[in-house]
Amino acid sequence: MSQPAAGAEYDPYAHRYLIALGVILGAVMELIDTSIVNVAISDMSANLGVTIDEITWVVVGYILSAVIVLPMTGWLASYFGRRRYFLTSVAIFTVASFFCGTSRTLGELVFWRLAQGLGGGALIATAQAILFDAFPPHQKTTAAAIFGLGMIVGPAIGPTLGGIIVTHYSWPWIFFINLPVGILSFFVVSMFVHDHIELRKPGRIDLVGIALLAVGIGSLQFVLERGEHYDWFDSRLIVALTVTAVACLLSMIAWELHVDEPILDLRVLKDRSLAAGSLFAFALGAGLYGSIFAEPLFMQQILHYDAETAGLLLLSGAVASAAMMMPMARFGDRIDVRWSIAAGSLLLAYSMWMHSHLTAGVAESTWHWLIVTRGAALGMIFVPLTASAVAGLRGRALGHGSAVFNLTRQLGGSLGLSLLATYLTRDAAQNRADLVTHATSTGYGTYLRLQAMQRAFMARGSDFFTARQQALAALDGVVNLQSYVIAFEHVFLWVGVAILAALPLVPLLRRPGHTGVGGH
Repeated sequence: MSQPAAGAEYDPYAHRYLIALGVILGAVMELIDTSIVNVAISDMSANLGVTIDEITWVVVGYILSAVIVLPMTGWLASYFGRRRYFLTSVAIFTVASFFCGTSRTLGELVFWRLAQGLGGGALIATAQAILFDAFPPHQKTTAAAIFGLGMIVGPAIGPTLGGIIVTHYSWPWIFFINLPVGILSFFVVSMFVHDHIELRKPGRIDLVGIALLAVGIGSLQFVLERGEHYDWFDSRLIVALTVTAVACLLSMIAWELHVDEPILDLRVLKDRSLAAGSLFAFALGAGLYGSIFAEPLFMQQILHYDAETAGLLLLSGAVASAAMMMPMARFGDRIDVRWSIAAGSLLLAYSMWMHSHLTAGVAESTWHWLIVTRGAALGMIFVPLTASAVAGLRGRALGHGSAVFNLTRQLGGSLGLSLLATYLTRDAAQNRADLVTHATSTGYGTYLRLQAMQRAFMARGSDFFTARQQALAALDGVVNLQSYVIAFEHVFLWVGVAILAALPLVPLLRRPGHTGVGGH
């Protein structure tokens, strides 16, 4: 790292906006790649000649490797230096993206997705730490707004961009588009980022902590990602991995609090604001990923929108988030942003309550404004929450705190997705059984409706027996549709409840700009 000549006045914040551009490009690239693959699953399956179940390892493998690396980023950044570690991670991610696009077998693709995850897992937390060091203390909310913009917009752009690429090009291009972004991020960061805050390099490698963390987090993430596929605890594999995850993570916590130089310094959670912010991030992750999971499903399964239309509607929510983040960037350092977090949480809960009243006949304009409301609420929450959570951290503690904050957000999102996906399926089945029971118990009304449907099919030219079967199939479709509508209503309500449950944590957050835990 070069330093200015002796006697020269050195401004460590001179290139903060260029630094922000470089690190956010890397972080957004990782976030987009997490969700962009989902819309290309069918195309990849057909092109590679494998089943849908097999191709899901392209998604699961990436998430597993990324989430294992994520909590280690604070230590790795201290050991190698944040600048060098970020540049190496961008390079790994970009090179792996190229080889993902050129893969011709499932084995090749999964291998390079694992490599991608090893690079991508570092990008978000390290980008946050670099970004917060690049801005002076009185502009921490501005840094949080820039970071938050990427965190909100990335997941929303992914499905939209993926749908457009798969529709008009071919699936390898969902990986090739990373190449110019990665190269630009690498160039900007290498030119303007300097580790002007010297971090003390760890004197020893915490091999025990690394092993416990990798096995524990990896096992937990596998359970969350594949638990529903294996029917949860009816599977011996899921039971064994759950026990392994609990045992390793508890052992890891005990070990990390005992050693002097842990791979994940949990002592940063002594900072009240980080502890409260991380718990809130867990709930927010469940809410953010839960709503982004449920909304496109509702649009495609219930309203029969195509992927591109659904993606563009979701993008309007990201635009609303960005619009709310702009005033936070400008005025957030002058106000108590905890009020914004509280107001945004209430607005998000209200939006989810309104979502729970959707029907199969909802107008596109109504759906659009509900997504915009949800996006605006997230914009009001994410920026001040990110700034408040790490407001009291600096130096080495900032790296570990960023890792903890982003890990809890990721795990909250994974847990929320797993629980909501399972709940949606099972609740729809229960709703169907209840609706069938109700239709049977009020048989005369059902009989009249069935007769009306049968006459309608006969009027179109079907004979008596064919019309009867068509009427029964149509009635069964109505029951199925309504059972899923009710299940989606419940899912949206649970997302709102999760956000409201986190509200008591808001008073424990610190205002950005206040000092607290440090450490080098």
